[in-house]
Amino acid sequence: MSVDTQFRHEALLYAGDADFVESTSAFIREGVANDEPTLVVVSAAKIDMLRENLGLDAHGVLFADMKDVGLNPARIIPAWRDFVAEFGTGGRRLRGIGEPIWKGRGAAELVESQRHEALLNVAFAGGQPWYLLCPYDTEALEPAVIEEAFRSHPFTSQGNASQESSLYVGLEVESGPFDAPLPEPPGDPPEFDFETGPIFGLRRVVARHALDAGLSSAKTADLVLAVTEVAGNSLRHGGGKGTLQIWQDPFTLCCEVRDRGYIPHPLVGRERPTADADSGRGLWLVNQLCDLVQVRTNASGTVVRLHLSRA
Repeated sequence: MSVDTQFRHEALLYAGDADFVESTSAFIREGVANDEPTLVVVSAAKIDMLRENLGLDAHGVLFADMKDVGLNPARIIPAWRDFVAEFGTGGRRLRGIGEPIWKGRGAAELVESQRHEALLNVAFAGGQPWYLLCPYDTEALEPAVIEEAFRSHPFTSQGNASQESSLYVGLEVESGPFDAPLPEPPGDPPEFDFETGPIFGLRRVVARHALDAGLSSAKTADLVLAVTEVAGNSLRHGGGKGTLQIWQDPFTLCCEVRDRGYIPHPLVGRERPTADADSGRGLWLVNQLCDLVQVRTNASGTVVRLHLSRA
């Protein structure tokens, strides 16, 4: 598993925990031997298994729990960029292992995690060389999820065999706007229209629904701020007006804002804004406040769906 001369994004297919440990440990040890800084972002249980297997080699590796880093998948690319910026000075070669997709991800989380996997290629195209391995458990995941991994990764590996993926869709497709349809809200949630001017009424509506859903005062404040940011984008960039819908299920409160705007940038909300940035702060902040953010855009408009756990 030698490091390429550019960003190498590879899906590792494994079957169960023992295969995971064997395959990823070999990858990590090679990096340690080559003095390549390595960050492993997987579940806490798998981190424990790897530490035990690696022994003293584990001291030369950085570990992070994926549920801390990437419960909201939009937060993962910024974490990898931080790693590359800190340890890749002078073009130094790096390695990473990231497992954003696991059995138990909800349907909406899975779609956004798959979108994240595709956007990794966009985020690191043309940059310094580093090697990211993304494990997929063939015993736990549905065949359709494995097939999608072949579409979002230029390379795949299993055991000791690594090869180019014949199903990889390419950067041109991945760089395009994401317009996959979202599931319809349950029931018939009411709509709240808003337009240019004070949006105090919209904020009160969100706060009332959040408190009625059992959200804490802190989570309510986060959601109100997130919806305010999205609505503000609608007023500035989405034709000066928009529509809000709010609904809940036993686990989640959802707020959805629709407008007539169009977002051409595929990494919107997934790039940390610089101090002098004129735009991009709103959806970045929203991704820090919410458990999941889904953005869809096409010629007819944009929809931003926010999820916040009721727990």
